[in-house]
Amino acid sequence: MKQRSLRLQSFTLVCAFWSLNLTLAAAAETVWLDTLDLAPMRQGWGTPQVNRAIRETPLTIASQVFERGVGTHANSTLWINLGGGTERFTAAVGLDDAAGEGSVVFRVTADGAKLFDSGVMRAGTKAREINVDLRGKQTLLLQVLDAGDGVSFDHANWGDAKFEVAGMKPQTTTGPKETVIMLTPKPGPSPRINGPKVYGCRPGNPFLYRIPAQGDRPMTFSAKKLPRSLVLDPDTGIISGQAPDAGEYEVTLRAKNRSGSDTRVFRIVVGNRLALTPPMGWNHWYAHYDRVTDTMMREAADVLISSGMADVGYQYVNVDDCWMNAPNHKDPIRVGRLRDSHGKLLSNKYFPDMKLLADYIHSKGLKAGLYISPGPLTCAGFAGSFGHEALDAATFADWGYDFLKYDWCSYGRVASGKEPNATNVPTFGDGPRTLEAYRYPYQLMGDLLKQQPRDIVYNLCQYGMGNVWEWGEAVGGHCWRTAGDLGFELDRIFEVALKNAEYRAWSRPGAWNDPDYLQIGWIGNAHKGGLPEPCPLGPSEQYAYMSLWALMASPLFYSGDMSKLDAFTLNVLCNPEVIDVNQDPLGHSGAVSHLNESTFIMVKELEDGAKAVGLFNRGEFPAKVAAPWPVMGLSAPQMVRDLWRQLDLGVFQGEFRAEVPRHGVALVRLTPVPAK
Repeated sequence: MKQRSLRLQSFTLVCAFWSLNLTLAAAAETVWLDTLDLAPMRQGWGTPQVNRAIRETPLTIASQVFERGVGTHANSTLWINLGGGTERFTAAVGLDDAAGEGSVVFRVTADGAKLFDSGVMRAGTKAREINVDLRGKQTLLLQVLDAGDGVSFDHANWGDAKFEVAGMKPQTTTGPKETVIMLTPKPGPSPRINGPKVYGCRPGNPFLYRIPAQGDRPMTFSAKKLPRSLVLDPDTGIISGQAPDAGEYEVTLRAKNRSGSDTRVFRIVVGNRLALTPPMGWNHWYAHYDRVTDTMMREAADVLISSGMADVGYQYVNVDDCWMNAPNHKDPIRVGRLRDSHGKLLSNKYFPDMKLLADYIHSKGLKAGLYISPGPLTCAGFAGSFGHEALDAATFADWGYDFLKYDWCSYGRVASGKEPNATNVPTFGDGPRTLEAYRYPYQLMGDLLKQQPRDIVYNLCQYGMGNVWEWGEAVGGHCWRTAGDLGFELDRIFEVALKNAEYRAWSRPGAWNDPDYLQIGWIGNAHKGGLPEPCPLGPSEQYAYMSLWALMASPLFYSGDMSKLDAFTLNVLCNPEVIDVNQDPLGHSGAVSHLNESTFIMVKELEDGAKAVGLFNRGEFPAKVAAPWPVMGLSAPQMVRDLWRQLDLGVFQGEFRAEVPRHGVALVRLTPVPAK
């Protein structure tokens, strides 16, 4: 009887065990990745696609078609909150067949531990299976990396991607939350003169420069050895007049208020070169697109002064596309005749007088810039300069503009031989894309600008075609875009910066590589009608963004909504020690040393023998980053200063090491310690 009772109990336990497993199995639920909210997914190009590839074609990997899944583009990240309720994640991953070429790496990380790494996958590589245990895990990260060779054609598919869930359903998130910390100390009450230490201009042309100075106002300004053709307003710090004869003039600027005084040597170089340091200012495009008005531009000039941006060196107020008339536009107020009976450009009704706009900006001691295309129309379909280049150059000078952005846009039609009005113009035709055809429109306008009785800084906006960094200076350019628009897809700041830094050999005073504008604060999302909204970058990413542009000696043009400037945005934009790195007279662009797939250092030589060093972490988790002396060509002890915090960290030997946050930077200045 006893044995029979034991057997009965055992049978009961077995039944209970199987019953429990059947209950759990019944409770488990399949949740497909394509049913989650994919809005938080960040990727290098486009938007994530549900049940199709990034180009809206079927999900296909090595000829295997997947009915369900998500198409994305490297570099891509998706954070998912599991809450301990997910048991398993499965998928088949690879490069989409429609990409044709490209290379990607898929990675799955849970609670900081890597669970899957596909290795490099290329076109034709068979889909690799993911099957990872997620029991008890709280956070999942799905990544597609670019395999270290850029993101071109990196179309990545998560085929048949799904979760087995027994508890809380997975929910996508924007990633780890980050506390907003203001790194840049507030300026003190005493004067501090900022801005470039060297300034280029052409003899006899109008001269305008507002001395950038922080500190309590009122403040009085003076200058020793100022050329006689120039006049300094002691109350505003605005230097105006006519550039003196060719030569170099070393001027000592002085600012004084009730709390103290400051001096700065300012070298005026009069000759044939402009923009001896990277130009700094504001451009309307990413804030206002085709909604821009004269009122917005005047407001931006006002805010550049009231916010303190002008006090650290921002001086250009540049209108981009859409100030002219268009033959067709959704806003009828922007439609009209493109030119008058004499061929002169006509601005649209939102810009009643372009000369008065420039005069208003100049009254603040600031410089005015504008935009046009060498083609028949601009990118947004407004009047271009094609066939009217000489008249336009003279008009811009007569109006009083100091900067011209010349955007390729519809000139592609001319260069391709499809513009019927083009005669004696080098074209590609049916042949190869020749360097002569790329250079021609920029050489034409560059020569015309040099003939004007006004200094006009010339920006070649043609997206790096024909290796523009190799010839941009020769056609009269002072800065040139090295790639396409950054747009709202700001996940690419590291990739864009690293590519831009490859052209550092062509960076020098008067000749700057331009990777596009600074887009922080409130910027317009072109995918949502272009209305301004908070930028998608976290605090650490924004400090890294500014650090990269400073180290590369890139033009510093902010392109956010000036009416929505906040304290944090100004904290990033207005650190004078960081800006000094950008404006260093030596004009070097930082050299990159990769430490591993996620971390690198960028080292910039400075005029006084010091080095500015950025320790960057482009990875998804905090990392310890070291800058070894041998990598930077150093051996002696170095005094290390944290530039963002404006704080001396002490003397270091052999290396400097820092804990760098996710997508963040430690930006320091290394100064040799004199031998005792």
